[in-house]
Parts: sequence; structure tokens; C-alpha cells
Amino acid sequence: MAMTHPTQHDSARPEDHVRTSSRPSELRITDLRTATVGWDRWHFTIVRIDTNQGLCGYGEVRDLASKTYALLLKSRLLGENPCDVDRLFRRIKQFGHHGRQGGGVSGVEMALMDLAGKAYGVPAYALAGGTFRDRIRMYCDTPNEPTGTAMGHKLTERLARGFTMLKMDLGVQPLVGIPGTLSWPRGMLPGDPSDQMERMLHVHHVMHPFTHVRLTPKGIAMLCDYVEQVRAVVGDAVPIAADHFGHIGVDDCIRLGQALEPYNLAWLEDLVPWQFTDMWVQIERALNTPVCTGEDIFGLEGFRPLLQARAVDVIHPDLATSGGILETKKIGDLAQEYGISMALHMAGTPISTLASVHCAAATENFIALEHHFSDVPFWDDFVDGLPKPLIQDGYIRVPDGPGLGFDVNEDAIKEHLVPEDPGYFEPTPQWDTQRSWDRLWS
Repeated sequence: MAMTHPTQHDSARPEDHVRTSSRPSELRITDLRTATVGWDRWHFTIVRIDTNQGLCGYGEVRDLASKTYALLLKSRLLGENPCDVDRLFRRIKQFGHHGRQGGGVSGVEMALMDLAGKAYGVPAYALAGGTFRDRIRMYCDTPNEPTGTAMGHKLTERLARGFTMLKMDLGVQPLVGIPGTLSWPRGMLPGDPSDQMERMLHVHHVMHPFTHVRLTPKGIAMLCDYVEQVRAVVGDAVPIAADHFGHIGVDDCIRLGQALEPYNLAWLEDLVPWQFTDMWVQIERALNTPVCTGEDIFGLEGFRPLLQARAVDVIHPDLATSGGILETKKIGDLAQEYGISMALHMAGTPISTLASVHCAAATENFIALEHHFSDVPFWDDFVDGLPKPLIQDGYIRVPDGPGLGFDVNEDAIKEHLVPEDPGYFEPTPQWDTQRSWDRLWS
């Protein structure tokens, strides 16, 4: 008797057991729209990418960046399959750059990962290779307080909420106007010298090496006294990083860093601009406190010089500048090859924060993800479908839902639209046919 073999119609097919409401091979991008939310001085552009099958994906442009950085990418994406995340990222990567200019490419990549995950029915972290952890440690940023004691009490409040790692501002700005703490060349910029000093240190119009601001021994002693007060309140066991030092040169960064070593800070952040690799090498070799930078760097290529030189102890990408989930995982993986840890900078809504959570889950040498808005009571409201509060006992649980794993709260977005850009995902046909010869080679 002849043997018969089951045919495709006789046996169960693997695809019969998966969700087929969206056929990834037939999925196409049909639109890209934005809505800008904000509070106080902050604004954040949310990106929505629509498709021909009713699926939409969400991402977020870097804080305080122009929505134009995302909209100019629309004509390069229409008609494409959003599941081809890497191919599309390579197409648009040339339109990203360091600082806020990386926000468009990064926000679009988040939305593509959200769409691809929804199309395949898997979390974004699965598309990045799976997880090393199921919850993400958050570290809590804390702006300036007038005294170290006040800062210590503010940090203690954050510890009471469950945070296990903290960061504080520790800048030279509070020394402005205190006799004998700072010296700098008067008249370097037009106008009143004290006003221009504040501009140089706080508004960042002059890069660190070019201000020629010097800390006096009295100024260094006052900053050390500030940190000593913080430690007296908080104790020595809690990891506390420090940021926003102000625009001082590399020699004064080293003098200050050495003076702060008794206080066991977790890291010193952005002491000089990230572009100056040799200066970072000089600082890293001179200090016994870890140093950290990276929030303004776009793309793996931007991080490579710092990593190859082992110029920092902690690399610190911002997912909304660095290129999104997959590119930032590549940055973390390269850092790991050089024995360097990765923390993630983040000052955004829960949308970009949750994109960062997926990246952090998939990156082995990850430390902690920044949270900038612990004092904003409605911060959680922008997303639904997840436990509230989103941060519990200092951690965010990694979502298991498809894509980035959340539903947007339309009412919250509409409530917090910025007055200067009040549209709620309005049509953007003017960006449909923006064309140029984009090829970078002949």
C-alpha cells in the first residue's frame, strides 16, 4: 500500500496559530503625524505613524527639539513596510545629527519598532534580541537646591518613594555673585559682566574650554561643603551622581573632581563637551570617581571614539537622540566590549521612557534609566494599559504587550498640547512629496 504524506491543507500550519489581522508582508506606511505636548519650559513632540491596516506606532522626538526633524522624514517612509526597521533606519539615519537634531530619526525608529512589534505580536525588546531583566531601575534626577541640606532632604523624599539611585545638580552657577569663588575674564561677551557670566554658565552659549572660568580654592571648598551636607542627610550608601557643573575648563574639572572624591559619587556627568575625547581621557585618568557623558551623541559612530579611547567609565545615551532602540543597543554592546557600563539619559514623556525600557531590558551592561519628572503629577497619564503608577519602588516593569506595550491616552495628550502648536495629529500633506537626491556617494 502506497504511503501518503499530509498536505499543507491536511495538517496545521504554524501561521494558523498566530494573529493574522495584520499581514506584515502587506503592511505599508500611509501617514506620519505629530502632536506636541508640554508643561513649564518643556515640550515634546509625539510621532504617530499610520498604516494601511489600521495599526499605528508611536515614538517621541527629543525634548525641546523641532517637530520638523521628524516630519522631513515622512516622504522617505510613505509606502514602505514598517517591519523593515533596520532598512528604513539606514535610509533616514543621514538626516539625524547630534543634540536635538537626532530627535526625528530616533522618534521615528521608536514608532517603527512599535509598529513592527504590533504586526508580529511581540514586544519591542524581542525584536532587539530578548531581555536580560524584567524590570528597569530608574534613577531620579534632582534640580538645584540652595543648600546641600535642602538637597539632601529632597533626595531623601525620592528614596522614600523607592528609588535606589539618585542624581543631583552640582554646578558652579550658585557661586556667581559670591566674592572670591570664581574668576573669569570680564567683558568676554558684550553687556553686563555678571549677566554674561550667568549666560556662559547656564544658558550654554560658550563651550567649556573657551569660557576661561576658574574656580578658586574658596569656590571648590564651598561645593565640597555642599556635597558634605548632602551626604550628612542621605548617608554614604546611596549612589548619587552629579551633573550640570557649569562651563569650566578641563583643569578645573580635575581639581574639582579630585576634591569631591571623599564623597563617593556614582559619577560626574558632562564635565566637558563630549566632542573632546582627549580631554575626557585626561579627566578619566586623573580621577578615581567614574565619569560619564553621551546624552547629546547621535549614532554608534559618534560614541566610538570615546569608547575606543576608554575615555569614560559610563556611557550615557539618550534614546531620543542616539538613534532609537536598536542603534542604542548597538552602542551599549560596543561599550561592553571595552568594559564600560551604559546608563540611559531621559527627559521625556512615558512614550520615550518606555522605548528606553525596552532597550534597557535588551542590553546586558545597563545600569539605570533617568527619570526627570518625579514632581510632575500627571506624567503617568500619557499612556494607558500598564500598571499605575508606572514607576513602582524605583523600577518600571518591562511591558510584555506587542510593540512598546502601551495604549496612548488621547485625553491626556489633548489636555497638555502646547498653546503654540495645539494641533492633535493633524494631517501633514505638505510633507508627502519633499524630495531630494539623498544618496551620499557617486
